[in-house]
Amino acid sequence: MPHVSPPRRRLLGAALALLLTAPLAACGGGGGRADGADTRLTVLAAASLTDVLRAAGAAYEKEHDDTRVRFSFAGSQELVAQVKQGAPADVLVTADTDSMDTLADRTDDPTVVARNRLVIAVAKGNPERLDGLADLGRTGLKVVLAAPEVPAGRYARDVLDRQKVKVGSVSDEPSVRAALSKIELGEADAGIVYATDAASSDRVDTVAVPDRQNIDVSYPAAVLTDAPNRESAADFVDWLNSPAARRVFTDAGFQQP
Repeated sequence: MPHVSPPRRRLLGAALALLLTAPLAACGGGGGRADGADTRLTVLAAASLTDVLRAAGAAYEKEHDDTRVRFSFAGSQELVAQVKQGAPADVLVTADTDSMDTLADRTDDPTVVARNRLVIAVAKGNPERLDGLADLGRTGLKVVLAAPEVPAGRYARDVLDRQKVKVGSVSDEPSVRAALSKIELGEADAGIVYATDAASSDRVDTVAVPDRQNIDVSYPAAVLTDAPNRESAADFVDWLNSPAARRVFTDAGFQQP
C-alpha cells in the first residue's frame, strides 16, 4: 500500500468530507428546516374564506416549496373557542375584528387581508321576486341567517335593524356557508350571506344590498403567540398582503383591504 504523507492525508480527508456534506446541503435548500423536513403551517380560518384560502395556500406553497399549509375552516366564533381551548395552530383569520379582538392576549397584532360585502341570496330565478332588504320582512317568506354570534349573522342583523326590517329567521346557522346551503337545498327562500359565498354557488341568484345599506366586512389575520412555527407563520401573514395574494382574493370577488 503506498505511503501517504500527513499533509496529503489531511487534504484527502477534507475533500471526502466535502463530498459527503454536499448532498445534505442540497437537500436542505430553499430555506427549509435543518433536518430537511417541510414546515407545516396550520391556519384556522373563517368558513367564508374556504375557497379563496385554499387557492392562496396553493399559490404560497409554489413560492415556498419547503412549506405546507393546512387549513381548518369554521365560523369565527368556533375558531375563537378552539384557540381558547389550546388548539395547536399557527395563524388565525376571522371574518370580523371583534372576534380577533377577543384574543388580543393570544395573537400578535392583526392585519386586515381582505374585505367583503353582504348580498341577499335567493333560489335560482328569484321565484319570490325579492327586490331588496325590505322584502325579507314579508309574511310567510322563509329567511335563513347565520346565528347572532357568527359574524355574518351579526352583520345581517345590523343592516336589517338599520332599515327597520323585522325578520324571523327560520334557522340560525353556525356559519355563512351553512346558511347558504339551506337556500341551495330549497329549505329557505332567501338569506343574507357574503357576496363571495353567493358567487361561488351555481344554485342561487343574488339581490344586491345598496352601499348605503351595506356594511364593511373585514378579515384580519394574525400569528398566534403559541404558534409552533412563528417565523413561517409571520411570513405567511405578510404574504397574504402581497400582490400575488391580492390577485387571488380579487379573482374570488373579495375587495382590497
